[in-house]
Amino acid sequence: MKIISIDPGYGRVGIAILEKENSSNKEILLYSDCFQTDAKDSFENRLKYIGEEIQKLIKKYEPKILAIESLFFNTNQKTALLVSEAKGMIKYIALQNKLDVFEYTPLQIKIAVTGYGRSNKEQVTLMTKKLIEIKKETKYDDEYDAIAVGLTYFACNPKI
Repeated sequence: MKIISIDPGYGRVGIAILEKENSSNKEILLYSDCFQTDAKDSFENRLKYIGEEIQKLIKKYEPKILAIESLFFNTNQKTALLVSEAKGMIKYIALQNKLDVFEYTPLQIKIAVTGYGRSNKEQVTLMTKKLIEIKKETKYDDEYDAIAVGLTYFACNPKI
């Protein structure tokens, strides 16, 4: 089964395509990236770009599932609202393409990947690299976060 997993945002969006044949197989990373939008662009154009990129990947890889991180913001409400809009658009595109949508909290992701709910970013990245083969260096942790979201989906659905 192929899934698309996303660490949502509007400035940077971590995205990964993972596949797992059955419960006895290991997950395979087919694709990962961190899309960046131009801060000089309007918010609407930034959303459009993200949507177009996700649509292209759905058409190319034909995943059946969208796994996406739930938002957790405790300080900047404006950023939270903008990221929520981006996340809503991403979920809409997934549903338009008949993907099932699964959301995971940062706590669930940390537990699934590291076994400890208070892990920091570095620990999540380190364990993500140990759990799945990543054939390229990544510049931003958003990409690792997206891969971790995908690993969380498979950890929570072990019969796949």
